Amino acid sequence: MRAARLLCMSVALIGLSGCDNGNQFGDLQTYMDEVRARPTGVIEPLPKFRPYEAFTYSAAALRSPFQPLVKIDLVRRQKGSQQVKPDETRVKQFLEGFNIEQFEMVGTMANDSGIFALMRGGGGGGGGGGGVGVYRMKVGDYLGRNHGRIVSISDSQVDVVEIVPDGEGAWLERPRSISLKERS
Repeated sequence: MRAARLLCMSVALIGLSGCDNGNQFGDLQTYMDEVRARPTGVIEPLPKFRPYEAFTYSAAALRSPFQPLVKIDLVRRQKGSQQVKPDETRVKQFLEGFNIEQFEMVGTMANDSGIFALMRGGGGGGGGGGGVGVYRMKVGDYLGRNHGRIVSISDSQVDVVEIVPDGEGAWLERPRSISLKERS
């Protein structure tokens, strides 16, 4: 038994002696020596703080660069007429209190008295809630703030003539069409 124990110990010592084959961790020792050689306690200063500078867009009132230039030909510019002017004595209709851009044609309706356009928009719809309403309009009715009078109604559009100032004290008639909006 003693011989077996002696044999095991001698095999273990031979095995351990074979593991030390010189300087196996030389590269690790070199790296640790470099780290130790570095100066300690030196911290780089913080970078300079640049405060945020707010940007204010100042070109909002200028022409969009994506729109073509508008050339105004003063010689051929349409001049207003003293004969064309709105009738200030007539009683304004309810839909003249809204911009004409708020209205869209949603259909037509016809009966014995003629053809009517169904217009959606404005500020009230008879529901008491102040929402958008649908209005039945006929030729001769007014809508929009620029004295717009309906001059014709077809299945696909409503033609309106507005009376607008020309900027020089006279008035111009400006035709405008409101097309049928499908699938509303």
